[in-house]
Amino acid sequence: MAGYYRKRGCKCEEGKKCTCGATWSFTLDIGRDPVTNKRKQKEVGGFKTKREAIKACAELMTEYERGSYVAEKNTLFKDFVKTWLEIYGPTVKVSSLRVRKHESDKLIKYFGNLKLKDITKKKYQAALNALKKEGLGDNTVSGVHTTGRMIFTKAMELDEVKTNPTLYARVPRVRKTLVEVEQEEATVKYLEKEQLAKFLQTAKEQGLEQDYPIFLTLAYSGMRAGELCALRWPDLNEKEQSISIARTYYNPTNRTREYQLLTPKTKSSKRTIDVDKLVIDELKKHRAKQNAIKMEYRKIYHDGDFIFAKTDALNVGYPEFIKTIENRMRRLLKLAGLNEKLTPHSLRHTHTSLMAEAGVGLTEIMERLGHKDDDTTRSVYLHVTKTMKKEASQKFSELMRSL
Repeated sequence: MAGYYRKRGCKCEEGKKCTCGATWSFTLDIGRDPVTNKRKQKEVGGFKTKREAIKACAELMTEYERGSYVAEKNTLFKDFVKTWLEIYGPTVKVSSLRVRKHESDKLIKYFGNLKLKDITKKKYQAALNALKKEGLGDNTVSGVHTTGRMIFTKAMELDEVKTNPTLYARVPRVRKTLVEVEQEEATVKYLEKEQLAKFLQTAKEQGLEQDYPIFLTLAYSGMRAGELCALRWPDLNEKEQSISIARTYYNPTNRTREYQLLTPKTKSSKRTIDVDKLVIDELKKHRAKQNAIKMEYRKIYHDGDFIFAKTDALNVGYPEFIKTIENRMRRLLKLAGLNEKLTPHSLRHTHTSLMAEAGVGLTEIMERLGHKDDDTTRSVYLHVTKTMKKEASQKFSELMRSL
């Protein structure tokens, strides 16, 4: 195996320094074609000096001798993403595929018409930086980077490229000022117990149909809105006073009849939650009302056995939208004079704070919420317990001063 070097298109006088910008290339014999027996050659160009060409040729020879050579292809990034999604899709839930498709689209914006092999570490990092400058959040850019790593890992596995430009990339993060951190910490993302009581009382007295049982269940269980929408009556165990979480509702287009029931978010999300007798009694009342609706619309009722089903004649029996629950919560918060920016997910944080206040440990709360780990839940818990410890210290001081 030998290399041959030449300078292409040089118009300078021989023996003098080259000023025309011509580059060096090398041609390497790599054996014979097993079918035609013709000599096979590999030509690579674009080197500024002969020394660079010799070095690259030596590296290529080493790759051939070790059997580690990868003949990079001319596949465009956007075309490979389609291939990757076809491979990835059948291995995950439709919701996960949708997220990866959305994130890969952001990379296609920068690399779509580039060949995979031409995307360098520098270009990839520049794309992440540009996405951050667009105003995307840290978690969004991090998700895009995760998708990018998955794409290029598969590209290497399929011998499309020799190197992975995502390996040493960093997700750019804007360092927050002390004022911004303090403002974030001061932002209340949950309801205090008095506020929750007021919210639930408002739902009971001024709520629309099903509002009270919906928000009572969310507040007393800490379950996700998607888990609530997927609940079926067999999931309710009146005797044990518990609710089993076995699935989640998925309907990104909000088309009533195109919903899907998926497996829970994680393995730990599949769980059984003990609930107060108040919740069980309210759900029994709710079932009696639902049975009356079933009888009225028995010919057209979509009987999927859902606990919280639509009641309008056109879609009666189909599971309720998550978006509807969000809108109804906003309405109730406004009526109660509470923070209208809170969402059904805020009731999970509320559940965390009140459980912590009641002395329940973080591990038990995590299990109840179906979390292996969650930074927000942990921060809510630590905030509440820190306040409790401070109050305990103050009570001790007051006791000693009273002596």
